[in-house]
Amino acid sequence: MKENKSTLTCIVCPVGCELEVLTGKRKVILVKGNRCPRGLAYAEEEMKPKRILITVVKVRGGKLPVVSVKTLKPIPKELMFKAAEYLAEIEMEAPVRLGDIVVEDLLGLGTSVVATRECK
Repeated sequence: MKENKSTLTCIVCPVGCELEVLTGKRKVILVKGNRCPRGLAYAEEEMKPKRILITVVKVRGGKLPVVSVKTLKPIPKELMFKAAEYLAEIEMEAPVRLGDIVVEDLLGLGTSVVATRECK
């Protein structure tokens, strides 16, 4: 089994611990340098990173040509571009209300995409 060593800076609290992470076969084996349990959890999460996607979708017949949207839950980082490309093809009809669901289950990832502002 091949092991990989990574270095991360923990961003969970202001201390900013420098973490050494040893991984093997998509699993965290060892974390060094964390001063609290949150650093361990952060390192484990960053080995399979997820992020909230924030972008825009087109609006037909609105005061603005686009409206800002975001995923309700983080999605795998490696799928960010695919999700953004998918959303670039979406066009909504005005009016759009804050919180309107734009996509019910984005790419089968179990999270919805919602409008984050109004567009009359």
